[in-house]
Amino acid sequence: MPTQSHNDEKWTRVLARSTSADGHFVYAVKSTGVFCRPSCPSRRPRRENVVFFDSPALAQEAGYRACRRCVPMRPSLQVQMVEAACRYLSDHLETTVTLEELAHHVGVSPFYFQRLFKRTMGLSPRHYQHAQRASRFKTALRDEGKITDAIYEAGYSSSSRAYENISAQLGMTPSAFRRNGQGTTIRYSIATTELGKLLIATTERGLCAVRFGERESALTGELRREFRAADIARDDRGLRPLLEQVRGLLREGSAGSVKILLDIQGTAFQQLVWNVLREIPRGETRSYTEIANAVGRPKAVRAVANACASNPLALVVPCHRVVPKNGGLAGYRWGAKRKAALLKSESEGASRRRAHAV
Repeated sequence: MPTQSHNDEKWTRVLARSTSADGHFVYAVKSTGVFCRPSCPSRRPRRENVVFFDSPALAQEAGYRACRRCVPMRPSLQVQMVEAACRYLSDHLETTVTLEELAHHVGVSPFYFQRLFKRTMGLSPRHYQHAQRASRFKTALRDEGKITDAIYEAGYSSSSRAYENISAQLGMTPSAFRRNGQGTTIRYSIATTELGKLLIATTERGLCAVRFGERESALTGELRREFRAADIARDDRGLRPLLEQVRGLLREGSAGSVKILLDIQGTAFQQLVWNVLREIPRGETRSYTEIANAVGRPKAVRAVANACASNPLALVVPCHRVVPKNGGLAGYRWGAKRKAALLKSESEGASRRRAHAV
């Protein structure tokens, strides 16, 4: 459930008539029965008369009607610009689209559009196009065609550019990815925690797996099945510092994140979701709807849930902090009991820190 501080932040954005908040939530006024987008130019209501909803549909379900002035049922002009830019980029994967060209296409200045796109999508237009190519490239690699064919199918102009740009998404060479990690070395370590066995695994590029389980044999078996062609070896001594960093996320005093390199594979959408999850403060939760709004896909609630379920890094990418908007825990890849324990520990720790700060 949203915290009071979270609602206070929303109210601040309403007072500022923030266009960047449009599409993330709407506010409704109990005295008029009307709901608006945050940037609505209408006179600001009294705070005690205001309630917030994650989407216009939820406001309508609660009995409120849409404002005729700001028309919150329609996508905002800014969202329409970003949607048009995304379509343009997807249609031109075979070429490098400049920021100037993209801004001209939607009719605004490059400086304004760069900020708008990154604020809405969570990454720059250039990185978005790279991610789209990477997603298409990985799909093509799983087919029976040649790797060279996959390169050009994804929109890369040469094999050298493909190998240069794809490395950040794949974490290994395209050939190795297609061969389930062949030629890649993966080291792993396992520790016992209050939530069961905890496995971490890394490639030379960064952390590629963090998982909970009941038995070491099951955890190592899952890792070997996923990277069945990789060279996998246990390295408790070498990975001890990294393992302690990850285990530290279970401790009450943890800041809630680790500053280490990650090597995780995912579609452009999954990467967006995982990035947003890492920004959720320790001791707080977000709904699937809020995450969908944060990545600029208000209707993609189910896709957000799937992205959370496919998260390869427990704790580091805190998908346990995403809960249904109507309460409860919903699913968790590593078990509902672990999710409940993590949320309880983080909530109690945050409450103690606030009490000490007073």
